[in-house]
Amino acid sequence: MSELIVQFSGLVSVFVYGTLKPGEANYQKYCADKVVDAQRATAQGQLFALPMGYPAMTLGYDQVHGYLLSFADLGVLHDLDDLEDYQPARQVSENLYNRQQIEVFNLQKISLAWAWVYLMTPDRVSKIGGVRQPDGWWSGCGLTVSS
Repeated sequence: MSELIVQFSGLVSVFVYGTLKPGEANYQKYCADKVVDAQRATAQGQLFALPMGYPAMTLGYDQVHGYLLSFADLGVLHDLDDLEDYQPARQVSENLYNRQQIEVFNLQKISLAWAWVYLMTPDRVSKIGGVRQPDGWWSGCGLTVSS
C-alpha cells in the first residue's frame, strides 16, 4: 500500500501536543535540529493523559493546544512514525498511533495549515486508561499553556 504525502511550499507540517513539543522529552532528539519553524497552535480533538507518562489525542470537538512544527526534510516523518509506532501498511487497530492530516489554527483561530498529527483510537485510549484533559493541554515537564 502506498501513501500519499502532501507537501505545500516544500515544508512538511506536523501538529504536536505532547513529548514532541519544544521543551518536552522528545523534542531535542526528534525535532530540534530539523525544525525550520515552530509556532503555538490549536486543533480540534480530545486530549488524554496516559498512565505511561505521555498523552494521546483523538478526533473530537474540543480545543487541543500544541505547536505546528515545519520541517524541510520529508524523512522526519519516518523517524516520527517509528517513535509513534505507526506503520502505514498496518490496520488502524494495530498501530499505537495513526498519522493523518487535520486543520491547525493559530491562537486567534485563523487556519494555519493542514498538518500531520498522530492520533490514537478512542477504543485504545479507553483500554489504556486515558484521562481526559478538558483544558486541552499536556506537559510532562511542567510547561503551562501560557508558557
